This record gives sequence, C-alpha cells and structure tokens, in this order.
Amino acid sequence: MIVGKSGLLKSFSQYLKLEKGMSANTLDGYLHDVLKLFQYLTPEGEPTAEQLAEADITNFICQLQDMGIQPRSQARILSGLKSFYTFLRLEGYIENDPMELVEGPKLGRKLPEILTIEEIDRILGSFDMSLPESQRNKAIIETMYSCGLRVSELVGLRISQIYPQDEYIIVEGKGSKQRLVPISPSALHEISLYRQDRAHITPKKGDEDILFLNRRGGRLSRVMIFYIIKERCEACGIQKNISPHTLRHSFATHLLEGGANLRAIQQMLGHESITTTEIYVHLDKEYLRNEILTHHPRNCKG
Repeated sequence: MIVGKSGLLKSFSQYLKLEKGMSANTLDGYLHDVLKLFQYLTPEGEPTAEQLAEADITNFICQLQDMGIQPRSQARILSGLKSFYTFLRLEGYIENDPMELVEGPKLGRKLPEILTIEEIDRILGSFDMSLPESQRNKAIIETMYSCGLRVSELVGLRISQIYPQDEYIIVEGKGSKQRLVPISPSALHEISLYRQDRAHITPKKGDEDILFLNRRGGRLSRVMIFYIIKERCEACGIQKNISPHTLRHSFATHLLEGGANLRAIQQMLGHESITTTEIYVHLDKEYLRNEILTHHPRNCKG
C-alpha cells in the first residue's frame, strides 16, 4: 500500500498537535525529520507501508552520521521518528515498529578524527587522472582541505565566488552569512584543471554558476561528497572513520599546530563562538591571507 506523503504528514501533524500538544517549532522539526526518512527510503517517490515497517533505521542514522550530523541532532531526529512510528501503529498503517530495536547515539563529547598531512598527501596523490571525474574529485578534496569548508558550502560554491588573482573565495555559510576565505594556489590549480573538463558539461538550469557538477550537469549532493572521500580513503588503506567534516577538522588542526592565530582560524571557519565585534577589529583581509599562506601545509612546501 502506497502511503500518500502529504496526507500522512497532515494526519501526523494533527496527531502531534492534539495528542502531544507540541509547539509549532517542535512540530515543524518532527515533520522535517520524517521527510528525511522518506527521502532515504524513496528519493523519487512515495514510501509504501511495507517500506516504512521494514525501514533500516540504524543504517539511516549511520548515513546521517556519515554526513556530519552531530549526535544531539541525531537524537532529536530519533525522537521525531519514534513519535511518527507510534502514530503509524496507532492508526493501523503498520504492525511492526522498526524503532523498537534502535539505540540512540551516545551524547558524550568526543574529539573529532583528523587526517595527518601525510595521509592527505597520499589521498591527493592516489587519483588515476585517466579516469572520468578524477580531476573533479581531486579538486573537491583539495578545496575542502585548503579552505576548511563545510560540505554544504562546498556543494554550493559558485564560479563567480572565486577570485584567483586575489587567492580568495566567498563562502556562504550557515544562515546565508558570507565570509572571505583565502584559497591556496594548490586548490586554485586543481580547480583550473577541473574547469577544462567542466566546460564539456551542460549545466542544469539554475546550476550554471555552480562549480562542482555531476555528469548530468547538476550540483553534487552531500552524500556524493561523502562517498568520494570515503572511497579515496579506502583506496589508500586509511582505516579511520572519515567524513567530509574530517577535512574541515584537519584544516583547523593543522593550522593551529603550525602556529596560526586561533581567532583567525575561527573566522576562516565561520564559527559563531566569537561573537563580540571587537575581536574581529584587527583581523583584516591581508592578515587572514598571511595566516593561511604562512601556516597551512599546502602552502609550506619549499
């Protein structure tokens, strides 16, 4: 039995309002969590009751983890899905609840995994450049590591936001806030080579200015970036638990270990942890550029 997505969500929304008395914000969050599950089960269509009943929730959570979703956010998503499956059972859509055997993520604080400089060099040197998309994938990894980008910032990076002569890019981060980030000559070189390949792709409408495209001309998904990085690490024999966010952690750690100013790193990452304007007063563009060019390992090869 195919379950109508819109009708089911409307009924679930009414259940949350009437039975649970939830606030509008919590209700919206739960509905978005259910939509994530629908997208996982049937990216192009409507889930059936059987698919919902037999959903591998553990694998779904593992994918969220691989995409960099933090444990607290995972726990919130699980809470929303538990309410959803309770609703499905009460309404007679399913008999078996796949949530019963699912354990929530541990919320303890854990230091993020990072790659060593040698491991990153090994990854970047491992591409067979005769294969399709190798240049694109190499440029992706070099850009993420050289600029400390979030995966969402990488997939949304536009050609018009790259300034090769000034060695800067404009990054659109959380809340659509923009920041200037220095980009290394190594990354610019790989991007330049990739753009020669990109010239043979016809971009989809709306993605004409997006830098990194799939073979059909659309922007890459977050999951695709994860698979690109995971596949390269496995090919290099790197056994660590790696995600796109690992490159961002490695960027920050290597800069810090190289002696870069912590406040400059926070600004380049687009973190909100430093909120007072005074802290940023003396961090001008030239200073940021010098910090990354002096301390980032991609710029320190004699």
